[in-house]
Formats: sequence, structure tokens, C-alpha cells
Amino acid sequence: MQTERVTFLTTPDHKAALDAYAASNGKSVGHVVREATSRYIAQPPTADDGGEEAELAALVAEANAAIPQMRAAIDRMIDTLDASHRKVDAFLRDAGVRA
Repeated sequence: MQTERVTFLTTPDHKAALDAYAASNGKSVGHVVREATSRYIAQPPTADDGGEEAELAALVAEANAAIPQMRAAIDRMIDTLDASHRKVDAFLRDAGVRA
């Protein structure tokens, strides 16, 4: 088997924990890291490690579906405000406050 070297930097506390874990399981640090990375790569993406695009796509789809309803609601609010303004204007004209 051909191998290649991978180096990563970590804190002294993390390195000590990794050494202790490997020793307590009778494994080398290299073996533990290979196993951990193999499992990580095999997992389906989640929101924390690459699933952001899928989550964002779902949010965009929801927003796109909601926009027509929001527009209709805003149009109804505008119509209601216009009707209210007409009533207030008529009331003020009838009261002689507005010409």
C-alpha cells in the first residue's frame, strides 16, 4: 500500500486527548485519525459540514412560494388604507375641516 503524509496542527490539549484516546484503545494516533476521517467523509452532509447549500435551497424555495401571498396581502393592505383615507377625507370635508 502506498501512503502519503498528512500533517495538521492542533492545540496541545487536543493532541494529549488524541494520544490518550489512541493509547486507551490500543491504536496508533495515525490509525485513530484515519478511522475518524474515513467516517467523517462517509457521512452524508449536514447543515454543519456542507449541507448549507441544501438548507439554503429549501429556504429559497419557501420564500419563492410565499412571495405571491405576501404581495397579495400587501395589495389588500394598500386597498384598505386607500379606502380608509377616502373615508377620513370625506369626513373632514363634511366637517368643514378640509376643502
